[in-house]
Amino acid sequence: MFYEFKKIEEKWQKKWDKEKAYRSLPDPKRKKFYLLEMFPYPSGKIHMGHVRNYTIGDVASRFKMLQGYNVMHPMGFDAFGQPAENAAIKNKTKPDLWTHKCIKDMEQELKKMGFSYDWEREISTCEPSYYKWNQWIFLKMFERGLAYKKASAVNWCSSCSTTLANEEVIDGACWRCHTKVEQKDLEQWYLKITEYKEKLLDDLTQLNEWPERVIAMQNNWIGKSSGVDIYFRLSNSDKIISVFTTRPDTIFGATYIVLAPEHPLVNGLIKGKPQEKEALKFIDKVAKESKVVRASSDVKKEGIFTGSFAVNPVNNEEVPIWIADYVLMEYGTGAIMAVPTHDQRDFLFAKEHNLPMRIVINPTTYDLQLITMREAYEGDGKQVNSGEFDGLTNTEAKNKIANWMEQKKIGKIQTHWRLRDWLISRQRYWGTPIPIIYCEKCGVVPVPYEDLPVELPKDAPFTGEGGNPLGKVKKFVEVKCSKCKARARRETDTMATFFDSSWYFLRFCSPKFNAGPFDVQDAKYWMTVDQYIGGIEHAILHLLYSRFFTKFFQDIKMIDFSEPFQRLLTQGMVLKDKEVMSKSKGNIVDPDSMIKNYGADALRLFILFAAPPETELEWDERGLEGAFKFLNRVWRIQDNLKEKSDPELLKILHKTIKKVGDDFQEFKFNTAIASLMELTNAIYQSGSDKEVFAKLIIMLSPIIPHFAEEAWQQLGNKESIFKTVWPLVDKKLLIEENVTIVIQVNGKVRTKIDVAVSISEDELRKMVLADERLKPWIENKPIRNFIVVPNKLINLVL
Repeated sequence: MFYEFKKIEEKWQKKWDKEKAYRSLPDPKRKKFYLLEMFPYPSGKIHMGHVRNYTIGDVASRFKMLQGYNVMHPMGFDAFGQPAENAAIKNKTKPDLWTHKCIKDMEQELKKMGFSYDWEREISTCEPSYYKWNQWIFLKMFERGLAYKKASAVNWCSSCSTTLANEEVIDGACWRCHTKVEQKDLEQWYLKITEYKEKLLDDLTQLNEWPERVIAMQNNWIGKSSGVDIYFRLSNSDKIISVFTTRPDTIFGATYIVLAPEHPLVNGLIKGKPQEKEALKFIDKVAKESKVVRASSDVKKEGIFTGSFAVNPVNNEEVPIWIADYVLMEYGTGAIMAVPTHDQRDFLFAKEHNLPMRIVINPTTYDLQLITMREAYEGDGKQVNSGEFDGLTNTEAKNKIANWMEQKKIGKIQTHWRLRDWLISRQRYWGTPIPIIYCEKCGVVPVPYEDLPVELPKDAPFTGEGGNPLGKVKKFVEVKCSKCKARARRETDTMATFFDSSWYFLRFCSPKFNAGPFDVQDAKYWMTVDQYIGGIEHAILHLLYSRFFTKFFQDIKMIDFSEPFQRLLTQGMVLKDKEVMSKSKGNIVDPDSMIKNYGADALRLFILFAAPPETELEWDERGLEGAFKFLNRVWRIQDNLKEKSDPELLKILHKTIKKVGDDFQEFKFNTAIASLMELTNAIYQSGSDKEVFAKLIIMLSPIIPHFAEEAWQQLGNKESIFKTVWPLVDKKLLIEENVTIVIQVNGKVRTKIDVAVSISEDELRKMVLADERLKPWIENKPIRNFIVVPNKLINLVL
């Protein structure tokens, strides 16, 4: 019998769709499981990254169904954003028409993969019924002072003609189009995420089921630093430069200080100095650079002397003042002290510019010598050249010097944070309109709740020229003030799309609810998300913002939890020829063509078997061919079912049930599939009855659902296989029988070992050769023969 995958997959997809097989409703009598993959941007076609991400989620979802959980597994589209505008301009259409066409195409492709989505919960963030609640949330934040507007230098992408948050700048380029980012002064809307910095940091300890790498990335981005603001006085002046350091133990080794080019004192420091002209050129150059690149550790640092000096308050030494690209106004005080002997970045900078150095910490076992130092010594040790603190360990000296500086009023113990407020303004059409009106009389006026949503006009012009199309729609811009009814103008900036995705997981709980962003009671049942799956690239952006919104909703008493995602899995990318798949590289593999040639189930099986979920997966069509052959091999088992299975096969079956169940729980799908292949081999060796085959099919069903449904039906079952339960393990069949084996060397008994009856010959050989008791007889001697009498004796012939 041949597995007719096209006919079978089409049959079951139609049946699931017609019967709404995966519809989920709250049921207080059942334990819920909310599984969610990060929803996609509707580009029009799914790619292999989507296939991998959503297949991983689908297996977990179906496994939980078989375990008896009430599973919610929704899908939607993160539909706003710049690419739709660009596509609209290129194809001479409107962003909404383009986006809805792409959504329709992607829905069909996702259904072809057999994913168990509850399509009745589908949401699209570009619909007014969704973004109305973006605006509602914004107004709630505005009421509490968490949404505000200010003028500042921002990251600007000239290609997208819009601003970017710091988190959206990757290696100095726009995260979406990779154009080099510049700095530009604009008035922008921000969300005060810094109000939640302590909670965002402290609550990381709750996330025990998140990857350590993601926790570290969030921790570093929030960036809490405890240290001292040290007051350096300008030479020949009473003006103070406040310098922040986390290493007060090295203050006696500070031989110069460095300011950010944007520091308010810089212009005064360079004025009239011989260095003024070059310094101004340098400041202008740095202003065009991304702050992310400036702070990067793997980019060479540049700087220039201001011509001015300051006084180190702990020893009254005069030190030069420099400006450099690696110092940012956003961190600390915008000024640092440089200790070249004990900070590698300062060491390289000092060597480059021939600046002085002084050792103030020696290792405990030897003394450092400036002349022989090839790098900074950043370890612990004893204080030297540090006045009254000489001889102390530097860990003792940190607190003592900090307290001493506070007493002398030459410094203050402080905490600084890296996290900055979130810039949400975007100068583009295809996003949520910010619900604000500007009135000459009343000032900044929020749109009344009853007037929401502020809808995007359908007739905005799309030419790709002249900035934001919203500003050109007169009937959108010109409005009456909601307070005084005088002529006013509407805000034309729209929200960053990360706003939309910061709470969508809550909307899925009640997607048709029209009295608020979500139904509080439904959210109480479904939340938190039990398993969240997505790419590591969202470790800072999306995950941090989602945590922020959740804490805000908790504060306004809409939810009673503080973290949205219980467990997080970050899947690896799909590569071809060791490169990430992309159109520009010409190495795209179209999932649709693979489905046509091999079927969705074979593609799912290959994607899961080829590599563990967290690691990169190298595409190889030969593996897909192998998956297809395996499906046909399992399919043919039904042709030769016998009355009763052998006892040894039952043991293998129950070990497999235990192993596969444990592996599914830990997302070890590749090893689970390997175990199922071993069970299939065992069935071919000894034959199988209907019961063993049925349990094999149940275990395979989360991976290959169309195949499993058809095989289950052919076994005479009327209901879906996903209405059954995961097989129970018979623990009695897991107990291993042991046997004692005599070990001989050249025919003489030397020792005995106890092993499981089922041990393989390879495993037995390894165990014997590793046995310490045999070393006196076999060490350094070649083994000419390894004679095995099964379950009785081994003779090593030397």
